[in-house]
Amino acid sequence: MKRAILAALAGPMLLSAAPNCGSMAALSLPNTTIATAETIAPGAFPPPPGRGPNAGAVYKTLPAFCRVSAMLKPSADSDIRIEVWMPASGWNGKLESVGNGAWAGTISYPAMANALAAGYAAASTDTGHTGNNAEFATGHPEKLTDFAWRAVHEMTVASKGIVAAYYASAPKYSYWNGCSTGGRQALAEAQRFPNDYDGIVAGAPANWVTHLQGAQVWTAAMTHKDEAGYIPPAKYAAIHKAALDQCDALDGVKDGVIEDPKRCKFDPKVLECKQGDDSSCLTAAQVDVARKIYHGPGNFPGLEPGSEMGWATLSGPKPMDLALDTYRLLVFQNPAWNYLTFKGAADENQAVKTIGNLMDSKDPNLKPFFSHNGKLIQYHGWADPGIAPGSSVDYYRSVAVSFGGMDKISDSYRLFMVPGMGHCGGGDGTSTFDMVSALDAWVVQSKAPAQIPASKVVSGAVVRTRPLCPYPQVAAWNSTGSTDEAANFTCR
Repeated sequence: MKRAILAALAGPMLLSAAPNCGSMAALSLPNTTIATAETIAPGAFPPPPGRGPNAGAVYKTLPAFCRVSAMLKPSADSDIRIEVWMPASGWNGKLESVGNGAWAGTISYPAMANALAAGYAAASTDTGHTGNNAEFATGHPEKLTDFAWRAVHEMTVASKGIVAAYYASAPKYSYWNGCSTGGRQALAEAQRFPNDYDGIVAGAPANWVTHLQGAQVWTAAMTHKDEAGYIPPAKYAAIHKAALDQCDALDGVKDGVIEDPKRCKFDPKVLECKQGDDSSCLTAAQVDVARKIYHGPGNFPGLEPGSEMGWATLSGPKPMDLALDTYRLLVFQNPAWNYLTFKGAADENQAVKTIGNLMDSKDPNLKPFFSHNGKLIQYHGWADPGIAPGSSVDYYRSVAVSFGGMDKISDSYRLFMVPGMGHCGGGDGTSTFDMVSALDAWVVQSKAPAQIPASKVVSGAVVRTRPLCPYPQVAAWNSTGSTDEAANFTCR
């Protein structure tokens, strides 16, 4: 069921008169300066520049809303920008804050639009800087703190105040929804400020920054220390096909997707060139690199079989910028630092000392969040080529261990691994789904998600549906009916 329908069923806030958006300009909140407060007519929001030819489509169907922009200054060096969008009518009584990607540096307008269209008041922040790189942090430790965790919390407090002033009613429920950096922000909120949100969606969280970015730097260094091992993108298709040939049918369904890569024992040596070298085979040095990509550095998971078409993310011609900037600008504070000198565990230990307390969000103690009935849905694509999906499994298991077993956390926390999905979306799997509606039903109606409907959409048409199952369950075909219809699958 679509989020807009669920929002309608939940019931809009009935107001005796339209709220006064312009009055928000005079609102006084701690550490907050209101910059603008204006009513946006239906479909009239101007799309931000530089976001592609179809970037404005998501805004054209939006209802009228009150757009408030503000600057937050929790420290003398802070310059946190936020926006809060509030439906002029039909508000569902809830707040949905949305996360960022990579280094942030901008308001997440498309995600705000999706939340607003579903009836939510929506909030987003640029995390205290502009530009999607780490240069903002050089010589500005307070700005790094803002990016790491403070901006999101300050935005949450201010947004609730703005919403309460506009509607003369505080949000009945508040949710966080983010992926990648937004997933890290999600877990940071649950761990540091457990009372900020009633429900949290954490997608592909980059929550163990010191080791995640260390693994990403390691992958690039391992790839390029001996260029004989570099695997050109022209060979990715052959590796991907070989992995699917061996593991696709392990779940009884041959559909171009590996349901559970952990069952796949694929060895790229089967592609080793017998003679010569072309795009259909790997040299001995390339086989060694491919094995290492799957295995990882040892203290952080590697990528999974099925992720091969995205290997340029970590093992391409140059290092991943986000990972390189983390180490050269934040850890070593040396713009000239050479990633080929990466020393593995020793450098990661240095990262933990310098930025671990700020950037890592891996504390398994979620008891304060769960204790007020907080609900957490985490998801991750098994074919993610940027953040190893095993890291989500590892964090989930660490929480389960801290509580005494998976059964002890199932009423508060569920993990959904998405077969064939890449980083936060895309890929060959069923990567279209609605986690926020599932979260809302869990928080409001106590309906824990036994499965989440998902679909594969090609050129705007649904070509396959599947249930996403709470880990460690997987979607098993019932041996009858179409394998493209979710009704013929059971979570087991």
